[in-house]
Amino acid sequence: METRIKNFNHVQTAHCENGVATSLLRYHGLDFMSEPLAFGLGVGLFYIHLPFMKFNNGPAISFRTMPGDIFKRACRSLGIKVARKKFRNPAAAQAFLDEKVAEGVPVGCQVGVFHLMYFPKEYRFHFNAHNLIVYGKEDGRYLISDPVMEVVTTLSPAELEDVRFARGPLAPKGHLYFPANIPEVGAEQLRKAVKIGLKKNAWWMSQVPVSCIGSSGFAYTAKHIRKWRDKLGVKQAGLNLGQIVRMQEEIGTGGGGFRFIYAAFLEEAAGILNDDRLSRLSEQVTKSGDLLRASAVRMAAVYKGRTTEQQDFNAVADGLEEIAALEQVIFSELYKMKF
Repeated sequence: METRIKNFNHVQTAHCENGVATSLLRYHGLDFMSEPLAFGLGVGLFYIHLPFMKFNNGPAISFRTMPGDIFKRACRSLGIKVARKKFRNPAAAQAFLDEKVAEGVPVGCQVGVFHLMYFPKEYRFHFNAHNLIVYGKEDGRYLISDPVMEVVTTLSPAELEDVRFARGPLAPKGHLYFPANIPEVGAEQLRKAVKIGLKKNAWWMSQVPVSCIGSSGFAYTAKHIRKWRDKLGVKQAGLNLGQIVRMQEEIGTGGGGFRFIYAAFLEEAAGILNDDRLSRLSEQVTKSGDLLRASAVRMAAVYKGRTTEQQDFNAVADGLEEIAALEQVIFSELYKMKF
């Protein structure tokens, strides 16, 4: 099979799942779709600290929703059905992928990044929730649109199989997905979808009665950070902070980056709903993003051994508590808004 899907345009974005959602929906005629809009409709902003779990020997912290949720929620809010499929057999997975590409259907794939050969070596680690698009096959190689890369690339069938069937946590098992139907989306449907996205994200960030989830989760993490130096020792405490930085700034864009994307969504939502209150909240979310980036710098300094006193851990905790208080105000207000 030699096929290049016509009229497919590569879109570079800050986050992979946002990018896949944006590209696939634009391909199917939703020209208004942007990365911030896909992220906001997909209720992508999140925070959780799971105290009884570890990830890569560090705290289990996530700044994003479960992989796949952004695309699923964005499509659902617009009345779009999503087809998903996982496989036990790699040959069956490749056959189905070839079938969809031959039909002219670009397909989103969940993959692991450890064996993703076009990634720089320093970004190849055991993380199985990356997303890319297969949009054709030429000269025996799959045509790949990876939203976090500037240009398109290719993978051999063996290389694609390696990443589609990566092992470990969140193993993709050949997971692929694509829009199964695209109804006409009018202005009123979009307005309704934006309102739903705003309310749901505000609920997750401010109303969940669990201290380790949402805005309060930052204060929960801060409480733990104050104890790490004495409880774990300087080295392990520093490694834990390094883990947070990695989860925040490298895995899924999660921390400051997601706040900047969400701030852009609020600006778009302000225009769609003709509501200037959202523009004001956008400025506050941007401030939270700036605070998270500053927090990452402080944590990195401890991780690198430049600042390792208890006061340095306290400064990190203070910063997270400031973020918790700010975001609780932002999202409580957003949750109470009537549109």
